[in-house]
Amino acid sequence: MEKFNCLIIEDEPLAAEVLQDYISQIPFLECQHSCRDGIYAMHILQKEKIDVIFLDIHLPKIKGLDFLRTLKNPPQVIVTTAYRDYAIDGYELNVVDYLLKPIHFNRFLTAVNKLRNHVQPQPIATPAALPALSDQAHLLINVNKKKIKVYLKDILYIESKKEYISIVTADQSFITKFSLTEMEAQLQKDKFLRIHRSFIVGMEKIKAFTSVSVEINGKTLPIGRSYRELVQQLLSEG
Repeated sequence: MEKFNCLIIEDEPLAAEVLQDYISQIPFLECQHSCRDGIYAMHILQKEKIDVIFLDIHLPKIKGLDFLRTLKNPPQVIVTTAYRDYAIDGYELNVVDYLLKPIHFNRFLTAVNKLRNHVQPQPIATPAALPALSDQAHLLINVNKKKIKVYLKDILYIESKKEYISIVTADQSFITKFSLTEMEAQLQKDKFLRIHRSFIVGMEKIKAFTSVSVEINGKTLPIGRSYRELVQQLLSEG
């Protein structure tokens, strides 16, 4: 199978790691390099064949879109950023797609399936075809000096409470010292969705949603303003 050689230009190490992990799961992608700024990226592009750039917008030395404007014949570009305000500029530069952080795997998959000249254009998976949670998949959390096993299939949502989180199931809730961002990194990304700086929800537990909230087990949870576009897209696709 022909592969696209990928270059990640991203100055946030965790964001770069997420992209590297996602790329490793796609048979037609191969990550050749990851760098922190456009100057080093230019050096790579002069020496090697790169087919796809994953380009952050807010970079040191030169901003991502300004860097893109300097390229005479750029590879295909997928923009990655925490800011939605630059979407129009990105599309004017003929980018393949515009991924809003935090980037979830099913949204990443939608973007890479837009890449041109793929020898097998059918997606390797779609959100509907992704595997269900195993009945045995679980978290081990510390609660009152005890290790508690919480099965992922039972989690309705997780709520941030400053330096603690509350993991809520249909029957009970568990308070443990953890950050929501750390917890998000441990969850199956196609089954759980960050909808707010204070909430992660089980996607299959959502019974109804509007542009500003979701309903789970009779409880209404808010969708944060910066998450709305991505949340609406993922829920509508599902």
